[in-house]
Amino acid sequence: MRVVVGVDGSKGSRTALEWALNEARLHHADLTAITAWSPTVGVTGYIPSPAPFLDPQLLEDAAHEVVDHALEDVDCSGVDVHTKVVAGGAAHALIAESQDADLVVVGSRGRGGFAGLLLGSVSQQVAEHARCPVVIVPTHA
Repeated sequence: MRVVVGVDGSKGSRTALEWALNEARLHHADLTAITAWSPTVGVTGYIPSPAPFLDPQLLEDAAHEVVDHALEDVDCSGVDVHTKVVAGGAAHALIAESQDADLVVVGSRGRGGFAGLLLGSVSQQVAEHARCPVVIVPTHA
């Protein structure tokens, strides 16, 4: 079994990561933590758009730091964890990974700009287009 989780450094993605790790542990599944970056958006929303002056290698390196830092802050014991950093949009990356996953986990809200929305755009797109079951983990206030 393979569980995929989106990680962007937000409170919501940490909650989703913890949930995904527990689920992977329970089902003896591998877990893939994915972070996406874009030269026009930055690392999952950290850099104001547009950012054409930024070196793509710096953005990719920052994305690796985001996922590595997220994994340092949670209990990964008993789970075979892999990381993946993808150039492009987060929703697209997660939907693509859903082709070979048994479950995709996302937080209900990430780093997007519309805090009043019930679901973020990434979680909504993934829920609508993924090729496997999706769990949207609510962020507790």
